[in-house]
Amino acid sequence: MDILIYGTINSVTLALIAVGFTLVYGVSRVPNFAHGSIYVLVGFLTWTFINDLKINYLLAILFSLVIAAMIGLFIYRVILIRLRGMPTSEIIASFAVGLIILEGLRMQGIGGFKGFIGPFYVLPPFVEGKVNIFGIFVDFQRLIILGIGLAIALLLWVFTHHTRIGLSLRAIAQDEQAAMMLGINSDRTAMISLAVGSALAGLAAVTILPLGNVTAEAGYKVLIHALAICIVGGLGSWTGSILAAFAIGFATKISTSLFGAVWESVVLIGTIILILLFKPSGLLGKQKELEDRV
Repeated sequence: MDILIYGTINSVTLALIAVGFTLVYGVSRVPNFAHGSIYVLVGFLTWTFINDLKINYLLAILFSLVIAAMIGLFIYRVILIRLRGMPTSEIIASFAVGLIILEGLRMQGIGGFKGFIGPFYVLPPFVEGKVNIFGIFVDFQRLIILGIGLAIALLLWVFTHHTRIGLSLRAIAQDEQAAMMLGINSDRTAMISLAVGSALAGLAAVTILPLGNVTAEAGYKVLIHALAICIVGGLGSWTGSILAAFAIGFATKISTSLFGAVWESVVLIGTIILILLFKPSGLLGKQKELEDRV
């Protein structure tokens, strides 16, 4: 029961981490390697708004998510728009932006800088306390992660299937040239996907970070997890990313329960290698149909 409950929570947590990265790549084919840095930045901004500016927690989260979306717009409009169609340059440029953000935060003492350990940046949980589920104690924050994960999946489905902007994103994801012939602006949809993906990274941060400290190293870890899930699921495959999140989430939970936390990274890399050995394109990576990719 412990593995079932915490494996599910772990899987939804990984899905939350990867959803923004998957959305951006699925729509625009742009790999946003600043994903992890935006995650950490939103956590730091939220902490700053609450503790330094004494802003209400909910408003602090909203302000931070708006800033994250604006950063996504900036990254595409100023940098990536000039590099479209050059995957290596897109990766280097977005990763460079992420490095600037993370190392700038490290200079503030997040995760330490030149031997200096700064204050602990901890976001308060949404709800204090725990609940007993079949003999297993689970804190409310983890249950909120489950609820928010399900809500995001539902809202994204509604957004991409029943709104004009969402339908344009799906059209670009399916066939960019045909969509452009119908009058859909490829660059504008890419900017929207970067903004939404960055906001989703921020939402994952404010949901997950109350379980730990805001550190610069978390940005690199989040990026690695997002990449792992997207590679295992199949780049650009929405359904594949969800399946990959559950596969990796339960694999790491089982290994942690049996062998200890030290094996988590080994199992993560091992899962990637095994899946790619038997299916190099990922679980659902064969340029899936529209509904699978967006």
